[in-house]
Amino acid sequence: MFSIFHKLAWFFKEEWKRYVIAISALIAVNIIDLIPPKIIGITIDLIQFNELTHTRLRQIIIIFISMILLSYLVMFIWDIKLFSGALILERKMRTRLMEHFLKMSPQFYSHHSTGDLMARSTNDLKAIMNTSGFGILTLVDSTVLMSFIILMMGFSINWYLTIVALIPLPIMAMVIHQYGKKIHQRFTDAQHAFSEMNNYTLESIRGVRVIRAFVQEEHDQERFKKMTNQVFEKNKAVAEMDALFEPTIKILVGLSYTIGLGFGIYMVINHQISIGDLVTFNIYLGILIWPMFAIGQLINIMERGNASLDRVEKILAQKPDVTDPKKPISISNPEVIVFDQVRFSYPKTEECQLRDINLTIYRGETIGIVGKTGAGKTTLLRQLLREYAPPAGQLTINGVSIDQFRLNETRAWIGYVPQEHLLFSKTVKENLTFGCQDISKVDVNQVLKSTSLKNDIEALPNGLDTLVGESGVTLSGGQKQRLSLARALLIDPEILILDDSLSAVDGETEANIINNLRQERTGKTTLIAAHRLSALKHADQILVLENGRIIEHGTHQQLIELDGWYKEQYHIQQMERR
Repeated sequence: MFSIFHKLAWFFKEEWKRYVIAISALIAVNIIDLIPPKIIGITIDLIQFNELTHTRLRQIIIIFISMILLSYLVMFIWDIKLFSGALILERKMRTRLMEHFLKMSPQFYSHHSTGDLMARSTNDLKAIMNTSGFGILTLVDSTVLMSFIILMMGFSINWYLTIVALIPLPIMAMVIHQYGKKIHQRFTDAQHAFSEMNNYTLESIRGVRVIRAFVQEEHDQERFKKMTNQVFEKNKAVAEMDALFEPTIKILVGLSYTIGLGFGIYMVINHQISIGDLVTFNIYLGILIWPMFAIGQLINIMERGNASLDRVEKILAQKPDVTDPKKPISISNPEVIVFDQVRFSYPKTEECQLRDINLTIYRGETIGIVGKTGAGKTTLLRQLLREYAPPAGQLTINGVSIDQFRLNETRAWIGYVPQEHLLFSKTVKENLTFGCQDISKVDVNQVLKSTSLKNDIEALPNGLDTLVGESGVTLSGGQKQRLSLARALLIDPEILILDDSLSAVDGETEANIINNLRQERTGKTTLIAAHRLSALKHADQILVLENGRIIEHGTHQQLIELDGWYKEQYHIQQMERR
């Protein structure tokens, strides 16, 4: 149960001063709170024996007020220090998770759904934060405060009475231990169910248009209802175990009260303790209710925190497939990119997606990549993005293996426009300048003209300040593609990769964009994967891929003369345009 503190030792070492002050203040409050009951007992005895004078009463009142003020001040200190520490832990854990997510490759995201990762980044982190805040509070109160109360009851009143009154304590410890085991498992199951529901909700919202188009609203609602019921049942199971804590503790504390009061009266009758001692003893028993209850809360919080920390650490323990080299090499510009007998297979697949790729790309060239769907076009481009471990064979830049460069360096050279365009729920301008620092209006306007987007932006309600909505929902497919292209062009990359990124625009617009790219990207490398062959006529090299192999390679004219797949597809597309 307490293994969570060992797992979080790194954090407690960093924030040791904060926690030393918080725990010291908490212990000080516990000691201060034990003084008033003893004073009450003394006062009752003074009244019983008619020894309470005005002076003594005044002294007692002053002491009481002093204790209240001092307790308030010290409570304020531990409250601020303890719970601010918990918030710092949550922030650090969330930062670590975010940094980890940004390092991970597509393989990681293929095994973990977005909803599950969101659940671990929210609910699980809340449970961990609760452990480092309220968990520490219950730990101190259930151990230190309880020990102080028992020692005070034993030394200042009567040890025999104390031992008899606390007989139910060992029983409570055993029962709560069993509760804790069940809570750990049930809470883990509840969090898993929440992750699945979270992921399904996200998919439903994203796919709402498809759901409506296929008239699946009722089916989707029914499925969602089943998932929410499942989450409800799992959390209900946790709540049922939670509900057992308080009654169990109250019954056992009530039993302690009964024993203490009954045996205490017997001892008063036999003049073994005074009435004031009996009153003080019962007040201490009343104070003991919270530490006893804190034991139950402690077990509950620790098991929840442990289950959540295990889920988060399981994610953090996964290593990224691609990392920076120990001794990285740096170059100024990528002059020559060489694929030499490159072969590549996606993780956990036996079939090769790229086979014996041989290609040399010089700086300033435009490379066209064509082929049937599934031929390997995107896979080939991904080798430069370094989303996966280095392929077999040799992929070099300026004669240096690509895995010898820092990831940030190789990716800084590249402007990437993927098939699936992702826009953020921000304004057009914020999406456009994503990844750029200080961009002038002149640069923005030039890029908008180059991508044939200027008229579209001017037609929007607020121009560049128009919100595009979730994933660019307010824009058409062609507008989203061109906005993604403009975003890539604004960073003026050494290597521009267009992965079938103009499929949603008409042929004339595409031709204008390609023509603008030819003029503005002189001296810089461009790789274009496309289905419209007319867009690649100007390319310095055109590759035709089939089943991961290059089956044709040359300029547009050379491929026409080969009389192969390229020529056949080109003539078919020309006929379709007519």
